Amino acid sequence: MTVFQERFSVATNGHRDLHDITEQVAVIVRRSGVRIGLVHVFNVGSTAAVGAIEFEPGLQQDLPELLDRLIPPSRSYGHEQAWHDGNGHSHLQATLLGPSLTVPLADGQLVLGTWQQLFHVECDIKPRRREIVVTVLGQ
Repeated sequence: MTVFQERFSVATNGHRDLHDITEQVAVIVRRSGVRIGLVHVFNVGSTAAVGAIEFEPGLQQDLPELLDRLIPPSRSYGHEQAWHDGNGHSHLQATLLGPSLTVPLADGQLVLGTWQQLFHVECDIKPRRREIVVTVLGQ
């Protein structure tokens, strides 16, 4: 079994900023030489997340709006009481979506639906430089 790992970074503009990271992950998969297996994509940090979505303008607006409706910015979170840094909701939104995603590989390609892309979403209140770790396992 082959294990291959690379990292790349994403510069975000702060809260609600989405990025399509599909091609960056696909390039790493190609470099790995793995034909069948799994790719694990992980965001380093507790206030951003990764996932899969149809990366189109409507959903780029809808997903962050949904997160803000479910977990709105507020000073009443326990995190706010402890740290007073304005991003209690950011931690909770990122936790809800999760820091990682695993995608199967077949014939050296990500197994994704026609309208399915990998995304990174910034939940923190300020611009950040995020590190994404991509681990490819298989043969």
